[in-house]
Amino acid sequence: MFETLQPVQPDAILGLITEHRNDPRDQKVDLGVGVFRTAEGETPVLDVVKAAEQRLVDTQDSKAYIGTAGDPDFNAAMQELTFGSAIDADRTITIQAPGGSGSLRVAASLILRARPEATVWASEPTWANHFPLLGGAGLTLKSYPYYDTKNHVINVDQMLDALSRVPAGDLVLLHACCHNPSGLDPTEDEWRAIADVIVERELVPFIDMAYQGFANSLAADAFAVRHLAGLVPEMIVTNSCSKNFGLYRDRVGTLSIITADAESRATVNSQVNNVVRTIYSVPPDHGAVVVALILNDPELKAAWRLELAAMRARLREMRVLLNDALRARAPDHDFSHLVRATGMFCFLGVNPEQVARLKTEFGVYMVDSSRINIAGITAGNVNYLADAIAAVL
Repeated sequence: MFETLQPVQPDAILGLITEHRNDPRDQKVDLGVGVFRTAEGETPVLDVVKAAEQRLVDTQDSKAYIGTAGDPDFNAAMQELTFGSAIDADRTITIQAPGGSGSLRVAASLILRARPEATVWASEPTWANHFPLLGGAGLTLKSYPYYDTKNHVINVDQMLDALSRVPAGDLVLLHACCHNPSGLDPTEDEWRAIADVIVERELVPFIDMAYQGFANSLAADAFAVRHLAGLVPEMIVTNSCSKNFGLYRDRVGTLSIITADAESRATVNSQVNNVVRTIYSVPPDHGAVVVALILNDPELKAAWRLELAAMRARLREMRVLLNDALRARAPDHDFSHLVRATGMFCFLGVNPEQVARLKTEFGVYMVDSSRINIAGITAGNVNYLADAIAAVL
């Protein structure tokens, strides 16, 4: 049965994790893996998550199956966190999914049922798993211009021009905030211009929001979602709790769909729950209930906002530290995009040969594109890192 299969190349980032772990050098820096880290290099369980988990242990009285849509309290709380008051609840569905990736996969199956000939247009570049995940489900994907790798800015005019030629009915995959991998997001005025083209061309926004709260604030990071929700008849939004709640391994996310009217909502609701039934039957419960406890308890929610703000502040601080260190060591090179970007990621702006030298000569690990995870920087390693980067420029 399996004799025709060929080995698949390992994921580049997962490979870097192994290489970094096996590197015997005392001074080494991992800027590849996509998780938040503290100044001590740890990916902790948030204090508020521990408190909610203890409450769950003390009160939960069953591990019986939940429905295909998941926990209703979680879904309601996440829908409010995502959209605020920008939606008509009679037209909106939110279901629980196994993380952002699970949400994207369910969305892909729903799109294929509704309009199999549709194309999904994604930014160039986009998250490395968007194309294999959505394309692997059977969707057709194409790219629109987004990032200028030379000047480290968004190609807004080129993006708008490309979207103005996308066929009506196609979907536009957008990053709500903290664009992965560039870290650069449109301004609110630019989002309005993007929305105008989407409305004019009768396109369907397909928004991936994996980092709400990591850029500016929970509300500001949802601007694109909420602005478009008030303009379009249909929209798809995927959301992840991996980063802003630190629930990476618990696989917690949502899929939200805005439909044209209440009648369409009933049909889409039946279809999306049937998709879930055919893929994984029911979503995992633990992490979603933890998030529901936090979002529905004023004290826990306030504590979560404080921890989230601390994570956001650490990322900003590390961007400033690295930029300042590089400006001192390499004054002829402009790294200001480091502080203009938000979230965990951005491109450092070195070529693959320099990336290879950073790894072999200095134990600094990043993917060939020079995308780095800012959370891998600490006050203790930033000077060593800047010295290494300056040495290969």
